[in-house]
Amino acid sequence: MKKCYQAADILLPNFEVIDPAKWAVVACDQFTSEPEYWQKAEAFVGDAPSTLRMILPEVYLAESGERIGRINEMMRHYADSLLLPHTDSMIYVERTQSDGSIRRGIVLAIDLECYDYRKGADSLIRATEATVVERIPPRVAIRREAVVEAPHVMLLIDDPRHTVIEPLADSSMGELAYDTELMLGGGHLKGRFLDAAEIRRVERSLDALITPEATKERYGKSGLAPLLFAVGDGNHSLASAKAAYEEVKAAIGAEAAESHPARYALAEVVNVHDPALAFEPIYRVMFGVEPADVLTELEAYLSSLKGNAEPQTVTYLFDNEEGTLAVPSPLRQLTVGTLQDFIDGYLSRHAGAEVDYIHGEESLRTLCQKESAIGFLFSGMAKDQLFPTVVFDGALPRKTFSMGHATDKRYYMECRRIQPKQP
Repeated sequence: MKKCYQAADILLPNFEVIDPAKWAVVACDQFTSEPEYWQKAEAFVGDAPSTLRMILPEVYLAESGERIGRINEMMRHYADSLLLPHTDSMIYVERTQSDGSIRRGIVLAIDLECYDYRKGADSLIRATEATVVERIPPRVAIRREAVVEAPHVMLLIDDPRHTVIEPLADSSMGELAYDTELMLGGGHLKGRFLDAAEIRRVERSLDALITPEATKERYGKSGLAPLLFAVGDGNHSLASAKAAYEEVKAAIGAEAAESHPARYALAEVVNVHDPALAFEPIYRVMFGVEPADVLTELEAYLSSLKGNAEPQTVTYLFDNEEGTLAVPSPLRQLTVGTLQDFIDGYLSRHAGAEVDYIHGEESLRTLCQKESAIGFLFSGMAKDQLFPTVVFDGALPRKTFSMGHATDKRYYMECRRIQPKQP
């Protein structure tokens, strides 16, 4: 079977002269309704080199036109004068999270020819949630002229026997890549390069996960299309990388595109069975609405459902009000799907109403104190449901789950060229 991953030519600054704590910045799709967080990041970074200069935080999407040119210019500057190459590399990563647990992963490159975000795809790399195509163009606009990429994508593997990543924890082989505290409560990040023998062992272990025998053992059915990587975080970034690559392929032809660096994308691979990896719900908050009106319509909607899924509950919050609504006969298997159906319908009927997707109960409670806002809390999905759901049912509703708190998300650290180096 064709491989969908490989070692990468990874670029990193010289951390003997560059401060890694200022270089690494949290994923751009976090704190989307909290510009205060990004203002603190700006103040912390100051004039130091930082991946903050290479990304467009989604809180500033409305300013994308004026920011994208500066972002691409800074990428070119860093690529020419700051970033150092580490060829044919994989990096073993240990991330100390906000609760003190250590999440382990491997940074490598994936082949975008093997990735399909459409619902019902049977590719080796698949989305776990519905992709909102409207979110792709601003990211493609950055990547179209970008010289390098810095990933926040996290891919999941279904490795219940811990054969791929966990054995690396007991080794001290390989050169240290970085070892740093992360800004604004992000915990600690340590990475080391795998040696050649470790890379070969990782490849054998990954390949073993998608044999017909292993696939049948995990999912109880023969003839299933193998799934190696399920996108846990950063699906829209990966979808944008795919769209940008398809533009390149259309422009230069399929044969030339086979060796073009845009064909590949950096990502961190994490085992869904890692004890440090927690699945948390992504909550919803609606803005520009009359909360009492939303609540009245939601109660009527939930009571009208006549499905066969297990009963659910939704907690609402606005001003100083808080309460719980029962969903006795939902159509959807997951509470998030039930609520999203209602929100989509409400937004279509009420001009000016908006929704945002919030990581963390504390952030949600803060936002619900704003005028004309109402938020919703609900239970999440168990980790062991993810791969079987994607294999048998396709992608989940958008923004179904989050892997940990916002500050535990992947920070931008490693880079890779996505345009050929000019002579």
